[in-house]
Amino acid sequence: MQRRSLFESIALAAAMIVLPAAHAADQVVRLGTMSGPDAQIWEVVRTVAKRSGLDVKIIEFNDYAQPNAALDAGDLDANSFQHQPFLDSQIEARHYKIANVGLTYVAPMGFYSKKLKSLKALPDGAKVGIQNDPSNGNRALLLLQKEGLVTLRDGAGKNGKNATPLDIKANPRKLKIVELDSAILPRSLDDLAVASINTDYAVKAGLSPAQDAIATEDLRGPYANLIAVRTQDKDKPWVKPLVAAYQSQEVREFLATQFKGAILPAF
Repeated sequence: MQRRSLFESIALAAAMIVLPAAHAADQVVRLGTMSGPDAQIWEVVRTVAKRSGLDVKIIEFNDYAQPNAALDAGDLDANSFQHQPFLDSQIEARHYKIANVGLTYVAPMGFYSKKLKSLKALPDGAKVGIQNDPSNGNRALLLLQKEGLVTLRDGAGKNGKNATPLDIKANPRKLKIVELDSAILPRSLDDLAVASINTDYAVKAGLSPAQDAIATEDLRGPYANLIAVRTQDKDKPWVKPLVAAYQSQEVREFLATQFKGAILPAF
């Protein structure tokens, strides 16, 4: 009887032990972004998002063509690398069902040169490199027009109508506009008089937008970068915490200390 009572007592004590509840697994979010500054920022976001129960898996890309295709196909849950005009042009061309859910940063695009200190110094017939995608090529042409080097046809580059080199109606210096992939432009500076380069590619190439750009677009405008998700996912419970993690004080401080004015918060 004593032995049985002892076993019963042990069993009863074991049954009364309250085990800690198992923590629910964090929500995994597969996030596509560009290698370089974007990925650096998202490492900070990842730490902040962890506090909200999100496990952000960062997938890095090296060109602008892939992240939207991967998101639309369901290989990503979100991406963060583009501005609204670029997204609009991708949706129009490829019929992606992708939506903007929050702004991240603005990085003014600039012209760079290894030979010149000013766009005003461009000689006649100079080769000018611009991006070959509609929205960023449009930005480059608008900046050339702002600097008085070309004149675009009426309405070109405005109201969602991306300008192309075919829209140049006046080119008094007979500049040769060379359209190249954004990733190639920094490596092509030896062969070009100047080139328009997006900030992320400029930084990766060792260029300082604040010190090396010889002309820079205005901060105001539609070119703030954003976080995108599939349209069907925009109301999922993980979306708002993801955006909030990016639009946090920690990220704001990181942008200020790490990029010193080259990349500014758009939130």
